[in-house]
Amino acid sequence: MQEHQRLVLAIAVLASFVAFLDGSVINVALPAIMRELGGGLSTQQWVVDAYLITLGSLILVAGSLSDLFGRIIVLRWGLAGFGIASLLCAIAPTAGVLIVARGLQGVAGALLVPSSLAIILSNFRGPEQAKAIGSWTAWTSGAFIAGPLLGGIFVDVLSWRYVFAINVLPIAVTLWLLFVLKQKDEREAGVSIDYLGAILGVLGLGLPVFALIEHGRYGWTSPAIYLPMIFGVLALAAFFWRESVAKQPMVPLGLFRVRNFAVGNVATTAIYGALSIGGFLLAVFLQQVGGYKATVAGLSILPVTIISILFSSYIGTLAGRFGPRIFMTVGPLIGGLGYLYFLRMGASPNYWTDVLPGVILFGIGLTITVAPLTSAILGAIDQRQAGIGSAINNAVSRVAGLIAIAMLGLIIGPQLDVVGFHRGMLVTACLLFAGGIVSGLGIRNLPHETEATAAASPEGLPQPK
Repeated sequence: MQEHQRLVLAIAVLASFVAFLDGSVINVALPAIMRELGGGLSTQQWVVDAYLITLGSLILVAGSLSDLFGRIIVLRWGLAGFGIASLLCAIAPTAGVLIVARGLQGVAGALLVPSSLAIILSNFRGPEQAKAIGSWTAWTSGAFIAGPLLGGIFVDVLSWRYVFAINVLPIAVTLWLLFVLKQKDEREAGVSIDYLGAILGVLGLGLPVFALIEHGRYGWTSPAIYLPMIFGVLALAAFFWRESVAKQPMVPLGLFRVRNFAVGNVATTAIYGALSIGGFLLAVFLQQVGGYKATVAGLSILPVTIISILFSSYIGTLAGRFGPRIFMTVGPLIGGLGYLYFLRMGASPNYWTDVLPGVILFGIGLTITVAPLTSAILGAIDQRQAGIGSAINNAVSRVAGLIAIAMLGLIIGPQLDVVGFHRGMLVTACLLFAGGIVSGLGIRNLPHETEATAAASPEGLPQPK
């Protein structure tokens, strides 16, 4: 790997690291936030979902922004905005202010992930690309899973507010590396922003999520619940109509004619919905019901981080050699078995017998899954659409988490107890099994050129070179 490529990979990892870290670090801090700022399960859901609503809906716009202004400058905007929003979270005096600041974090986070992965795809080719994606996956997945550990340490030793303030350090390092890189930015001519589609996307996600989270307070028969649900569903339908007729859509629907891209995103929906439910419930249950300290709750899933960092790059290399299908099938099935193991937990779980074996199974399954999943989806489309392809896949994963967290009240009830936790673990396992089955039935080990050529359509997808 050349020095320039190493620098590109470091920038991509760090830029994505802060976004993924902040999406996961919050779980272990939720009980402490609730104790200081007040609120019950719905407040905890909003602290998570305010970030995911803006991230999931605007990440699509970010793909167009990258094409219009260049990936490097969009990365800079995202890093600066994320740092400012993180500081606002750190000083939030009320739960309402924190929720608004989390929404702003999501706006900035939407600019980070697609552009960071796209610069990998534009600087690496062939087996080196698969290996680079594996390394990116190892560190970003490590951030996604290590978040609870770091959050636990800050909560127990200092304050939950440091969970957000610490973001300033990796952001400053990444901005410096971008300055050192001095890479010429890539811009596409004639690109425009689909503002109407962006508005419809935000409404189509935000209104139903409001109804799902707040139904316990108002009831399904209240106009405050069923009207947002109805208008949200209509807005979402209008969003897809808009994307089918827009000259420059945020979501080129023709991409879903690519088999691996379409099937991979269906698998992503199930897998990342499972990760969101499982991560949220495990971190909160171990503290609020099991009596674990925040640091211990974070440490409980540290083996997942270790397994991911050690083996994701290797799995990415194997997937590049043998194809992603077997990995995307077996990985979620193993992860689902890990969550089924958590059904043995009671109100006083023993870590060594009730938690650790399930964590190890989940860690193995996750590591086998994520790098091949990313490679299968993005490797199936023309590289000139890497930015929008990455944006769509990341939007799918964040929206899956958004909806999963919003539905927690329906799954576990108004408060988390042992019975509700077990229901959540069953749902998590079933979603992972569904992701593995979909992958096994639908993913093909085809070369990039075969699928990209098959995807060329009147919708305006470029022909591969």
